[in-house]
Amino acid sequence: MARTARIERTTSESSVVVKLDLDGTGRTDISTSVPFYDHMLTALGKHSLIDLTVKASGDTHIDAHHTVEDVAIVLGEALKVALGDKQGISRFGDATVPLDEALALAVVDVSGRPYLVHEGEPAGQEYHLIGGHFTGSLTRHVLESIAHHASICLHVRVLAGRDPHHIVEAQFKALARALRAAVALDPRVEGIPSTKGAL
Repeated sequence: MARTARIERTTSESSVVVKLDLDGTGRTDISTSVPFYDHMLTALGKHSLIDLTVKASGDTHIDAHHTVEDVAIVLGEALKVALGDKQGISRFGDATVPLDEALALAVVDVSGRPYLVHEGEPAGQEYHLIGGHFTGSLTRHVLESIAHHASICLHVRVLAGRDPHHIVEAQFKALARALRAAVALDPRVEGIPSTKGAL
């Protein structure tokens, strides 16, 4: 059975379409009108091996916040739909990823219970404007929105970093690699990987 999803969401602030395939090869087609976010989502698809198409437009003349948040919401919803009943998945995944001086750890539990722990960014990271549109504070907001709408437990910790771009990118790549492991089908898993029988 195909583990795919296509979700659309339109509000007065943005219009978003996300398509994904959990069993892809990391092909991406990303256009959000926020160039640095495009870069991050391209890395997310590439390193998770999730085929990912994102088409979004919004009121970025006011701020990138609405469009960035709404894409994360729809991405989370699409992940949840594509996972279906979660039979046969590995469920847990973790990765520690460097980018030059930056180092980030991500741990995922496809638990059905949304939760985010986000720690370790250096003081002032949230105020940096990266690429002219993406404020550092949006990183946590994206992770929180994905975790909530995908119903996953996500821990992300920045272990080292100086350059704001590298700090964000290491987090997205760590998330990608952790997701890649967590959503992978494990031939030894029978049914749903939970003692409760449901995730």
